[in-house]
Amino acid sequence: MTMKTPRIRLGNDDAWVELVQTGGDNQTDEENWRVTADWCSWMTADFPAYLSVEEATDFAARMLSHLRHPSGLRFSTAVTSGRNNPLTLTAEPVEDGYAFLVYLTPHGDDNACHLQMEINPIDTTELCNMFDALQASLMVTS
Repeated sequence: MTMKTPRIRLGNDDAWVELVQTGGDNQTDEENWRVTADWCSWMTADFPAYLSVEEATDFAARMLSHLRHPSGLRFSTAVTSGRNNPLTLTAEPVEDGYAFLVYLTPHGDDNACHLQMEINPIDTTELCNMFDALQASLMVTS
């Protein structure tokens, strides 16, 4: 089952982050994306991100590689290694899943203007299913 709009949302009602493609049917090489995050309705972030489908697909593949072949160690993956990187996830193994430290950079690669937040552990199988769905939806749009 694939989703219509490529997106991934990690977290629960208290703390979450979402990466979603917002562009319409006539998209260019730089797809339009949006990063939204919320922590207990006290801190929020909502900003555009300019990514290609290839960058988003590569991000999903790198996350799936870590999740499917766990080392038992913390790992970190940025959406893109380019200067326009809007989001980095650092995953900390916790029992049968991972807790996340989310590092958001609305202006890309910017240490002065960023937001950090933690997301409670998510089961590894559930994470794999979410990233599989993201990757499948990206294959449909490319």
